[in-house]
Amino acid sequence: MQENHKWSRHVSFGPEDHERWNELVDSQHGIVSGGQLQDFGLSRHVGPAQLEARRWQRVLPNVFATFTGPPPRSSLISAALLYGGPWAVLSHRTAAEEWGMLPVADDSPVHITVPYARSAVSQLPLVHVHRSRAFSHIVAPAEPPRTSREDTIIDLAAAEPTPERARDVVVQLVGANRVPLWRVHSQLELRPPYRHRSAVRAALDLVAGGALSVLEAEYQLEVEQAHGLPAASRQTPFSVDGVVLWEDVTYDAAGVPLTVRLDGRQFHASSRVAFRDRRRDNAAELAGRARLVYGWHEVREDPCAVAAEVLAVLRRGGWRGPSHGCHRCGR
Repeated sequence: MQENHKWSRHVSFGPEDHERWNELVDSQHGIVSGGQLQDFGLSRHVGPAQLEARRWQRVLPNVFATFTGPPPRSSLISAALLYGGPWAVLSHRTAAEEWGMLPVADDSPVHITVPYARSAVSQLPLVHVHRSRAFSHIVAPAEPPRTSREDTIIDLAAAEPTPERARDVVVQLVGANRVPLWRVHSQLELRPPYRHRSAVRAALDLVAGGALSVLEAEYQLEVEQAHGLPAASRQTPFSVDGVVLWEDVTYDAAGVPLTVRLDGRQFHASSRVAFRDRRRDNAAELAGRARLVYGWHEVREDPCAVAAEVLAVLRRGGWRGPSHGCHRCGR
């Protein structure tokens, strides 16, 4: 940050304070608070004076950027944490972004959580403040400070408008990020969320049963269980061209060599992926395996038709177990 270094030479810092100031501002991506200015023995009028001189800008109450121009995301995160006070930690979507669970949304507010009794309030659209009565149980050792991965998932689920959306969030984030189930269960016991508690537990049961994505969970609930199909094996390994690939759903345990592949992508990301799936199809054909492929639209919009097709192949393969319709089959 050249701007803050230039300004620091116009202030009566000793050599040690000058170096300490530069380290502080660099570590906070050009952001300082009024309290930090006073810690350096500077007048409370220094911040307003720099604003008036148009060398700084105010980002949040009593929080300043020591440069001009739009603050980058890293600076906004530092500003939100300084605004929230010494106990503030990143949480919700912002924590998920920092953990690499979700892509960075530059236009979304920075979410922070503070202990329940703290007085900081949201300053939208820049910062959204949450409060937690279980604050001491949710913080992970990380830089910048943030809620743990499991608590981040629980918080995101609790913030969803419906139990179904909460379930999808848990399945997707736990499955995609390989978050240990026991850690999430432990946090649920330690600090159960106020909303969607049952949906979160149901989602963990789905992941424990092998569902690693929202589409797999939807298939398991709305196609398989809702229609009395046999319980499938999930994430079954197969070797294709010397490479181990994993099939989403297989019914070999029911006595039928049937693979159900669930494709949640709108299109193949690369020609390599398309080639791999063709080889996998060919390998299944050569092994005499029946295979069905479904995407999000079929499973979500018409699970009854999907169930009917799967059941037809199971019956053809010799499965004679009982099945039944669901509450939507008569529509």
